[in-house]
Formats: sequence, C-alpha cells, structure tokens
Amino acid sequence: MGGGGAGAGEGERPLLDKLSNSSYSSSEEQIVKRTGTAWTATAHIITAVIGSGVLSLAWSVAQLGWVGGPAAMVLFAWVTVIQSSLLADCYISDDPERGVVRNRSYVDAVSFYLGEKSQWLCGFFLNFSLFGGSVVYALTSATSMRAIQKANCYHREGHDAPCSVGGDGYYMLLFGLAQVVLSQIPGFHDMTWLSVLSAAMSFSYSLVGFGLGVAKVIANGTIKGGIGGIAMVSATQKAWRVSQALGDIAFAYPFTSVLLEIEDTLRSPPPENETMKTASRASIAVTTFFYLCCGCFGYAAFGDATPGNLLTGFGFYEPYWLIDFANLCIVLHLLGGYQVYAQPVFAVVERLMGGAGAGVVEVALPVSGSSSRWRRRVNVYRLCFRTAYVAATTALAVWFPYFNQVVGLLGAFTFWPLAIHFPVEMYLAKTKVAPWTTRWLAIRAFSAVCLVTSAFASVGSAVGVFASKTS
Repeated sequence: MGGGGAGAGEGERPLLDKLSNSSYSSSEEQIVKRTGTAWTATAHIITAVIGSGVLSLAWSVAQLGWVGGPAAMVLFAWVTVIQSSLLADCYISDDPERGVVRNRSYVDAVSFYLGEKSQWLCGFFLNFSLFGGSVVYALTSATSMRAIQKANCYHREGHDAPCSVGGDGYYMLLFGLAQVVLSQIPGFHDMTWLSVLSAAMSFSYSLVGFGLGVAKVIANGTIKGGIGGIAMVSATQKAWRVSQALGDIAFAYPFTSVLLEIEDTLRSPPPENETMKTASRASIAVTTFFYLCCGCFGYAAFGDATPGNLLTGFGFYEPYWLIDFANLCIVLHLLGGYQVYAQPVFAVVERLMGGAGAGVVEVALPVSGSSSRWRRRVNVYRLCFRTAYVAATTALAVWFPYFNQVVGLLGAFTFWPLAIHFPVEMYLAKTKVAPWTTRWLAIRAFSAVCLVTSAFASVGSAVGVFASKTS
C-alpha cells in the first residue's frame, strides 16, 4: 500500500501545506483547513451509503433467497472494504517534479496515476454516477413524502381504500427547491453538520424498518420465504430479477465517487489514509448490519409478497405515525445525501470556472428607514450553475420515475469501472506490483469476477427499466 501513508507524517506537514496538485493553486491550498476525524468521515460515508438503496434490499433478498441474499450483501461489503482501502492509499502521491501531491478528487487521482485518456473515461462514469445518484435521491424523497399522505389516508379510510394522492412530480419539486438552498453550501468542509444529521436520520429509519419487520414476523408466527427466493416466475424472469437484485445491492454499498473528497477533509496526523480506512471499515460494518436486518426481516415478514420499497410499498400499515416518522427521516436524510453526491460535481465545475473567488459580486440594498445599505457577497457562478444542476436532476426524476429499476441499472452500470477497475489500476500503478506474480494474479482475478457480476446485473437491470417504461 506503500506511499499513501508515507507522505502524511507529522514531520512532512510543512511540505504538504505548500504543495498541491495541478488542479489547485497554492493560494487555495493555504486557506483549506482540514479538521475532519474518523467520526466525521464515518458520518459522511454513512450519509452517502445508507440511502435509497436500503429500501430495496428486502426485495433483493426475496429474489435471491435465504442463502443468496445475505451472502450477496456480505460479499459486496467485503468488496467495498477492499476497493475503498486501495483508493484511500491513492490520496497522497510522490511526483518527481512537484513533490508531494494531494489527489483531492477521484478524477485527479486517475489523471495522476493513469493518464489523460483514463481521466476522460473515468469522468464519464463518475459524472453519470453522481448525477444519477442525485436523480435517485429526488425519486426516493418524493416516494416517501407521498407515503406519508397515503399512510394517514389508510389509517382514516381503511387499508383497502384507494387513497390516491396524485403523482410524485409535486413532491420532487418541493425537494428540488430545498436543494437549491442547500446547494449553496460551499463544499464538504462546510457540511459536516448536515452529514451528521443525515446519518442520524438513516439510523432512525433503518431501525424502524428493522423493528417493523421483527414485529410482523412475530405477528405472523412464522418466517416466510424460501432458500431460492421467489419461485412463482418463469426461468427468464427469475434470471432478470436476480440480476436486478444484484444491481440494487451493488448500488447500496460503494462510495468510491466521493471517497477522496471525504479523505481531503481529514486532519493529520495520523495519516489521512489510515483514518480513512478506519472510517470505511466502521461504516461498512454498521451499514452491513442494518442492510442484513432490513433486508432479511423484510423478506421474513412478507415472503413472495415483499414490496420493492420496504417503507413505502405498504406491507406495513400500522402504527401509521411510526411509518410517517420513518418516511420523514428518509426525506431529511436524502437532503444531506443529495449534497454528498452533488458537491464533487460542483467542485469540479467551479474549479474550471476559475476557483472559489471567481464570479463573486457584492450586492448592496438600501435598508428601510436608514441611510445604510445591506451588503452581501454573492458568487454568481455558484448560484447559477448549482441551481441549474438541481433543476436538471429534478426534471429527469419527474420524467423517469422508476425507482427499483433505476437503482439497479445505476448500480450495475457504474459498479465495475468506478468501484473496481480504476482503484485496482491505480493501486497497481502506485505500488508497481510485478506482472504475473501471485499478488498480481489475485488482484486481476478479483477485478475479473467483479466485471462478470457487473455485466450480468447491468443486462437484467436494463431489461427491468425497459419493461417498466413500456408497461
């Protein structure tokens, strides 16, 4: 793992404070204050990871069965531990010309280790993943807001009442308006409070989902489901559903696209890569526990009738106030989760526009009954681009409201290139592992297996999206 930790010791801090990679000027480096710890990094990771993906895991277990479902979640957790460790070591690098270099974003690291062509390819997959994650979060927030109204209606009118509350577009617009405001947060260094709040909300609704599943199993007096999952479908449908379930699980774990941005918030000593690995392992352990609880108890409660979205599919009707609370927690969590995925995009675009100081104007307005004027500095670039970005993600979510299918396709399509291929290639380039050695073959085999899994999940998820769009 070599140079990732070696360049971050206390004795080398003056050098690190003076040097930066090609994407940042030395003046910008001096004003960055890194105060993050393993706890704040864990909050950022949990905010990014435990999100819309957890809601589809019971459905995924229902497709894979009692053996395949839990095994797939543990396997993807193990894969995430490996790839996050590889990528964490790529944050600080040694350059013969520039000395110590901070790779503050995923694209910066790919450019440094693998060159410009790989940078462009990575940029495509990364922006697709980040933009798609924002769209999925808008979709999920609308589903949860609508579920609150439906839960109240079912409580008043009965569980068989139609309780139609209209489409999701209105709720997506409300979520978009909130994101227009939150998107003015300058960057990761300034949003720790939002990540902590969002992480607390994710724990809350995951516990509610787990508790409702346990209560349902106790009320049923039996554990539903089978070893092979749902069997009352054709072989072709079973194959597509299994592949889509793998895509859903793949979407639920990796946080590769924002890992280096989170690592860039950490103080040193200890070395940033060590702190990041500690936070990653802790976060993945916590999320895997919640994923297993929600996915397995959801399947145990409903069996073949497991809904695609555990808290909004209305397998649970009562207590309605608890369902309302859980869905409100989801919405509050997604407010922060959206920003975790959007901030890297904002940072890249604003650096291309000239840095944090570009586009800043001073607005002066007269104060009623006074000769003084109210003054405020406004970054016009930030205001315009971030508002346009939120509008674009909201518009796409309104146009394409297919939750489970979008989650599966997004996770499957971006899983291998972002979570496996680029981290593996950067690790090999950094550590200079000799070809055809045992270590080299093991890493290549790991990448190949993940590629086959990702391809299988991508095909099935694409079929699911097409079927939903044409139905």
